[in-house]
Amino acid sequence: MKVHHEGRGVLVTYFIILVLLNGALWYFFHHLALSYIIGAISVVLYLVVLNFYRSPYRRFKGNTDGIVVASADGKIVAIEEVYEGEYFKDKRIVVSIFMSPFNVHANWYPINGKVLLSKHHEGRFMAAYLPKSSTENERSTVVMETHDGKYQLLLRQVAGAMARRIVTYAQVGETAHIDEHLGFIKLGSRVDVYLPLGTEILVEMDQKVIGNQTVIAKLKY
Repeated sequence: MKVHHEGRGVLVTYFIILVLLNGALWYFFHHLALSYIIGAISVVLYLVVLNFYRSPYRRFKGNTDGIVVASADGKIVAIEEVYEGEYFKDKRIVVSIFMSPFNVHANWYPINGKVLLSKHHEGRFMAAYLPKSSTENERSTVVMETHDGKYQLLLRQVAGAMARRIVTYAQVGETAHIDEHLGFIKLGSRVDVYLPLGTEILVEMDQKVIGNQTVIAKLKY
């Protein structure tokens, strides 16, 4: 386990602030019990932030041909046929993963292939579990194509009521690989994957999934 590079600056800043705060409280009040209480609270808060920015080392060990893996840790909150109006402009199967503040928030590529589109959209900050958040919240859209050119998938990183920053590393023309990070979302949020009709879905509603490890679908070959 290591700290994700998105959190290193934040953790250093928090550490300095907490050290200065605890030092100032001791300097001005000289109250041992109060210092212990504030110190304990500071340690707990720092560990919570540290836990949020953890970045586990993961590699997918199975056969990657025709499979779609979870792009994030979390819970399946939607599996449904919807109209995707931004890029495909047709019906797709969407599988949505909701991430709580306690999940790993790194996002992985769901397939091996090529990045065709990477676009950021400004928007609102409604609760990420609401259906409208996929089209009205701040979000990033990444479209990928399988190596053989047969299938295209759309992945949408969606901000939530607490998540105020989406980081997307995917760039047009780059190679997408299941074992690589596509981006990072801070605090609670969701990831939507739009799949072709006829795709075999291998997860169920409310199922817990692990990014880069859980196979959520199988493309039709």
